[in-house]
Amino acid sequence: MKLVSWNVNGLRAIMSKNFMEEFDRLDADIFCLQETKLQEGQIDWNKEGYFDYWNYAEKKGYSGTAIFTKNKPLNVTYGIGIEEHDKEGRVITLEYDEFFMIVVYTPNSQNELKRLDYRMNWEDAFRGYLKALKEKKSVIVCGDMNVAHKEIDLKNPKTNHHNAGFTDEERGKMTELLDSGFIDTFRYFYPEQTDIYSWWSYRFRAREKNAGWRIDYFLVSEDLKDKLKDAKIHTDVYGSDHCPVELDIEI
Repeated sequence: MKLVSWNVNGLRAIMSKNFMEEFDRLDADIFCLQETKLQEGQIDWNKEGYFDYWNYAEKKGYSGTAIFTKNKPLNVTYGIGIEEHDKEGRVITLEYDEFFMIVVYTPNSQNELKRLDYRMNWEDAFRGYLKALKEKKSVIVCGDMNVAHKEIDLKNPKTNHHNAGFTDEERGKMTELLDSGFIDTFRYFYPEQTDIYSWWSYRFRAREKNAGWRIDYFLVSEDLKDKLKDAKIHTDVYGSDHCPVELDIEI
């Protein structure tokens, strides 16, 4: 099974570029999006062969997630069941016979870390949500998690140490999540790989210089370790400030 995740930074904008061509080329069994920036009815989506599910933020032109899947799920839920955290369209969960598939767009701590306290509350709530699902069956979670976990995961760790996405607090929450029974699939296959990133600032010709961050992930519950086949980061795919990430798994 091929799974793909992509923060598209505005689905309507990328639709006028290369999105459908890349969607078809990648040919994922499940294709997850973050930062769709849509309200219901703002896009005419009718892709044959896929079931589609959308979670919209209350605020217009902000956040939002979507999942397209070739296999109809048993059940679909939106959010994590906590009103405070469910207004921004950040989570969709598909339930299948053998596993839960979750897409997430983790809140950004923002400039001057204005939203760091909220982010910490979110992290604890989301980790609790995943752990509860894991008690029932296997879990796969993907998306823009807005954190570079280790120094190897961004180009300039020293100058970004106290910036959003690379604070000790955010990195610590990722460690807590992994320690609670999850695997970072890219690092599982490529523990020492450097200079592979999934996001680049639009400023300072960052992508041209490959001054990026790896903040887009596929995590799986540890019981799926033996089913992992490969993890990829499609750095050759443009159209957004992020590129797609992929997980190949036998499930």
